Amino acid sequence: MANMYKRTLMALILAGLAAGAGPLWGQKNSCLECHKQLEDSLQAPALGMARDVHQKFGLSCVTCHGGNPNQDDQDLAKDKTFRGVPERKRIPEFCGSCHGDTDFMRKYNPNLRVDQLAVYRTSQHGRLLAKGDVKVAVCTDCHGVHGIQPATMPKSPIFPWNIPQTCGRCHADAKYMQGYNIPTNQVEEYKAGVHARALFKKKDLAAPVCNSCHGNHGALPPAVSSIAFVCRQCHASTGELFSQSPHKKAFDEMGEAECEVCHGHHEIVPPGDDLIGVGPQTVCVQCHEAGSKPFQTAGQIKGLLDDYVHKMILAASKLDLAASKGVEVSEPRFRLKEAQTALIEVRNLTHGLSLETISKKSQEGQAVLDQILKEGDQALREAKTRRTGLIVATAFLALLAVALFFKVRQVSARKSG
Repeated sequence: MANMYKRTLMALILAGLAAGAGPLWGQKNSCLECHKQLEDSLQAPALGMARDVHQKFGLSCVTCHGGNPNQDDQDLAKDKTFRGVPERKRIPEFCGSCHGDTDFMRKYNPNLRVDQLAVYRTSQHGRLLAKGDVKVAVCTDCHGVHGIQPATMPKSPIFPWNIPQTCGRCHADAKYMQGYNIPTNQVEEYKAGVHARALFKKKDLAAPVCNSCHGNHGALPPAVSSIAFVCRQCHASTGELFSQSPHKKAFDEMGEAECEVCHGHHEIVPPGDDLIGVGPQTVCVQCHEAGSKPFQTAGQIKGLLDDYVHKMILAASKLDLAASKGVEVSEPRFRLKEAQTALIEVRNLTHGLSLETISKKSQEGQAVLDQILKEGDQALREAKTRRTGLIVATAFLALLAVALFFKVRQVSARKSG
């Protein structure tokens, strides 16, 4: 059995060598050997290749740069096939020579798209590059050069929580962005918004980042008419409600970007009841004048929300108080979650601006809260009854103890007399 195992292993090794299985099988690579002996930027490619995704598929220096890695002499190694470092403006075509080749890519990862180069040319980066602007982002700016890792690896510059920093290397650099007439505070604003909180604090990798709204290789600012559709990739029900609201027609006529008007774009403010109503800080009063019907509707919607929230807080406090006194309240607490779910629906319905629909759903939830409040009051009465009973029982036992004490003294006195 041992001899058979050895023969099988040797056959596999020889088969691998015959197929030219790459550096993992000890093949000579004078590129790596030479560059490892150099310093700084000339050494970096050799060190980076150890963790590069291309190397893991058996691809090496020669795949991209050409040359003869079997030669120790530098002049012989850089033969007529040697391509060296491509010009910056040629990098998309350089990478696309493989990544745009369906037959080539199918050998290594059939799931990868092969239209990245074509899509990149439609992007703002690609359009400017075609005009000769070499400052714009090319493949290596986002993916790295040597040591490229898949997007699923946390240390990859295109892993979700690294993307804002990757984009910000250019877009947050005011000096670099001079002449493009666009803001450079997008990353700062994004990090202050609700999406960044979900990504960085909750570690929700599904939270939107730059490319979620602007695209990957075909990155462009969303057009005013498309922002709502971009947002609906995540917020589908909200989008449907908005489409049924009077805001939809009004925003279309004014050329406004729907979601962005109330929620912002990079710094998406956390959704809250304080956005709605007729207070000076609400978004409603930015458009609607005091006394108008929409102004009054905004006030009524805010009133429904406030009443609901107040009642929910009161119900929760009563249950907490009853529980602290030792009364079982797990069932009404469970139904309190039902009321919380209904509140989420009420808040979502505000995007449709139907006072009737919002009021109906609010009444359903508040009916549940009314029952919980009754049970909370009952639980508190039970706690009071228990306390009263405990006091009475304690007093009775105290009196019994006193009577017993005197009885014992009386008996003892008789015996001693």
